[in-house]
Amino acid sequence: MPGKTCNVALLGTKFMGRAHSNAYLKVAKFFEPPVAPVMHTVAARNEAELRQFAARWGWKHCTTSWKEAVANPEVDLVDIVTPNNVHAEHAIGALEAGKHVACEKPLADTLAHARQMAEAAAKARGKTFVWYNYRRCPAIAFAHQLCREGRLGRIYQVRGCYLQDWAGPETPLMWRFQGEVAGSGALGDLCAHTIDTVRFITGDEVSEVIGAAMETVIRQRKILETSGGEISGRGAATSTRTGPSTVDDIVLFVARMGSGALATFEATRLATGYKNSNRLEIHGDKGAIRFNFERMNELDLYDATLPEKLQGWSTINVTNGNAQHPYAGAWWPVAHVLGYEHSFINQTADILTVLGGKEPVVPLPDFADAYKVQRVLHAVTESSRNRTPVKLSDIK
Repeated sequence: MPGKTCNVALLGTKFMGRAHSNAYLKVAKFFEPPVAPVMHTVAARNEAELRQFAARWGWKHCTTSWKEAVANPEVDLVDIVTPNNVHAEHAIGALEAGKHVACEKPLADTLAHARQMAEAAAKARGKTFVWYNYRRCPAIAFAHQLCREGRLGRIYQVRGCYLQDWAGPETPLMWRFQGEVAGSGALGDLCAHTIDTVRFITGDEVSEVIGAAMETVIRQRKILETSGGEISGRGAATSTRTGPSTVDDIVLFVARMGSGALATFEATRLATGYKNSNRLEIHGDKGAIRFNFERMNELDLYDATLPEKLQGWSTINVTNGNAQHPYAGAWWPVAHVLGYEHSFINQTADILTVLGGKEPVVPLPDFADAYKVQRVLHAVTESSRNRTPVKLSDIK
């Protein structure tokens, strides 16, 4: 890597393109990473939209050829925010070109593609990263630290759910509802985050999917004729024609962790009244934590080792740099709260820290790590399809 800079090529724009671009713009303003990002090239298919995006977000160059961006000898890091079904092609191409690669989650649309990516990463000289950005919420990073310190003790039970309501009947047939592009619906889009967060906090792995149910509630959607809001479809023109939605709207499953703990997972994009409720509870013999992303600056902790008369849920505002809450020292005074975009900035800081040969605040997921999540996604799909338990040891 030349000097103390890292030339970045971003593949894709839209929702995650904005989130990642904002992170590259802001990271060196609040952190002091050993290498600084240079927003070198952005690549996307629609040339007119691409040029507007590049100008607005400060990318120096733009191209409609992702291969051109990846092959550029000036590029050090390739950041992939394209739809799931092209992650493998883009990531493997970048790794073969000798680049470091950061890829949006889930790792791929299918287990086979994810395996190819993990195998390519194992052979490559470049480092890999996956944008499971909720690890970079101070509350989640703090929960990870507490669990590592043994404050929860032996884990008995996990409850995780991710609830949204944006995908009702009027939402058009964007790529997120097309199985051949997305791979899955609420499972890969939302539940993958919960699975990764549970693994990250507990250090434990799902050993068996005991039972799963996946349901496509809205089977026909209006065909999207022009681009608009990627999530809500606001401002998007649609035709009167409809096409099939081929992904799950709702998924629920019960799992056993390697430690023996039981876990329940739920994800839906049809939970009327919930906008982005990423919720998690972990219960152990010494304590428990609970978290809700809609109150992302708070972590609830129950300390069962206290005298019984003092036991009760405590709400910790995890924005105190003096208290060594993760990432808080880079931002504002205590209780001057953070938002969604800060999780991406925090992760960008950690990526640049690793590329500079130093240790991140908390562990970053690479392709090998994210492949473990993909195996769970596959097991859930198989369990739902065949109505049978699936052991992770049977999935390679």
